[in-house]
Amino acid sequence: MTRDSSAKPFIDVLSGQRQTVPPIWMMRQAGRYLPEYRAVREKAGGFLDLVYNPELAAEVTLQPIRRFGFDAAIIFSDILVVPHALGRDVRFEVGEGPRLDPLDTPEKIAAEKFSANFATFEPVYEALRRVRSELAPNVALIGFCGAPWTVATYMVAGHGTPDQAPARLLAYRDPKAFAKIIDAIVETSIRYLLGQLAAGAEVLQIFDTWAGVLPPAEFTRWSIEPTRRIVEGVRAKVPGAKIIGFPRGAGAMLPAYVTRTGVDAVSIDWASEPSFMREYVQSRVALQGNLDPLALIAGGDALDKAVDDVLANYAGGRLIFNLGHGIQPNTPIAHVERMIARVRAYKG
Repeated sequence: MTRDSSAKPFIDVLSGQRQTVPPIWMMRQAGRYLPEYRAVREKAGGFLDLVYNPELAAEVTLQPIRRFGFDAAIIFSDILVVPHALGRDVRFEVGEGPRLDPLDTPEKIAAEKFSANFATFEPVYEALRRVRSELAPNVALIGFCGAPWTVATYMVAGHGTPDQAPARLLAYRDPKAFAKIIDAIVETSIRYLLGQLAAGAEVLQIFDTWAGVLPPAEFTRWSIEPTRRIVEGVRAKVPGAKIIGFPRGAGAMLPAYVTRTGVDAVSIDWASEPSFMREYVQSRVALQGNLDPLALIAGGDALDKAVDDVLANYAGGRLIFNLGHGIQPNTPIAHVERMIARVRAYKG
């Protein structure tokens, strides 16, 4: 059977149709491993200058599609545009990552009104419109936001930490104050994601990068429940919205996450145990993942084996081939090409 040229394999998987050759894209596929990205980044100046420049953000979103022919593009932005819209000062310092003024005491949180300026998101929407107009009909467009727990960890500490202890401590000591931050992120993220869908995004991904540091009860309260509220809030306005969750490091909590949030797919990291994932997660939703980004850097036989393992473990069901987290800046382009060729040669 010949495929309709306008069909989108990526969307098909999310809609319940296993693909013989899994669709493929990479988290952080628009990034520093590409010389064309580095050239645009230098032209833009600061990181947020690039995020909020629709012309340049659209350009870097399209670069990996032109070079590799991925099945999906993900809009170039950052999860911290939400706290930025909520009035927090967000800075990206070279070599140090994001910096915010910390909300690390109940008193500071109580003084915050958390009134979002939704005009902050307009450049992201314009970039989405530009990308959508240039993508081939068979390539999907992904919008995204950070999950409330992960975004809150940066708002509380003012920066990333190895185990996000500042947010965890605040959530234990004053859950009411912490919930005020979470609630603001949930409500703002719903509006933000709806705006992305209206601007041309066809799929949404919710990144909960720091979900894995939470014990089960706290994972339910601070990762699952806020994500569920976002999914429900988006689907109240767009009932058929396709949404992927990525609670990194969730492990055995993933089945509960899938059941409670209602996502269409989950992205899994490279430490996930295959038989557990197949039986308790992939039997219900599509899986996305889960090549170790370091295997992609290693290349050669190690990369071939790692790609084959992902396919052997998950391509019998609904799979979107991806990495278990974002691509690293020092990844050789030739290794990305080798990975794609091997996935697309799969005889499933």
